[in-house]
Amino acid sequence: MIKNHLKNGFLFNISDILKIMTEILHNIALWVESSKYILIFVGTIFEGPIVMLTSGFLYSLGQFNLIPMYIALVLGDLTADIGWYCLGRFGGRKTVFKYGRFLGVTPEILEKVGDSFNKYHQKILIISKLTMGLGFASVILIFAGISKVPFKKYLVLNLIGGFIWTAILIIIGYFFGNIYALIPNYAKVVFLIVVLVGAIFSIRYFNKYLSDKKI
Repeated sequence: MIKNHLKNGFLFNISDILKIMTEILHNIALWVESSKYILIFVGTIFEGPIVMLTSGFLYSLGQFNLIPMYIALVLGDLTADIGWYCLGRFGGRKTVFKYGRFLGVTPEILEKVGDSFNKYHQKILIISKLTMGLGFASVILIFAGISKVPFKKYLVLNLIGGFIWTAILIIIGYFFGNIYALIPNYAKVVFLIVVLVGAIFSIRYFNKYLSDKKI
């Protein structure tokens, strides 16, 4: 009797736990669905290219509406740009030189960027958005702040570049989403892993390749 009671009680507790977990997961899914545009906005601030590619991919699967998705991505990217600008503008050279190594920003890199930036900052700000910062994405944006590029001009230039760059990555993600729809179910997970890993390494390699070139 005692064993049966314990056994039934154990099963009852497991059943309750499963129900609670199912309810939690359901609530999380509802929250993600209702907050998905806020989430991609926040995600773009920290890891723009990956989030943009992923958003294009999910859009092809019907998970997003194009206009709010596009606006959230552009605004997230612009917010990150403003953050880098403010770091350079209000932190100044001393702060950047002191703590920049934690962000991969060294005096040597700043000097390399600065030589060309002072002459061609308008072109560099536009082109950098289309080439992941010519390998120096954060450095270029920080240097714009250090150089006190007028904020309105900085905002407009980055917004123009951001619109184009975001559209390009959405299209690439959408392309892979269409391929994904044609792949058999048993191979979908493998495809996602390969694409994700490939995208990350491609972006990192391209960034490194550009950083080795003289601007």
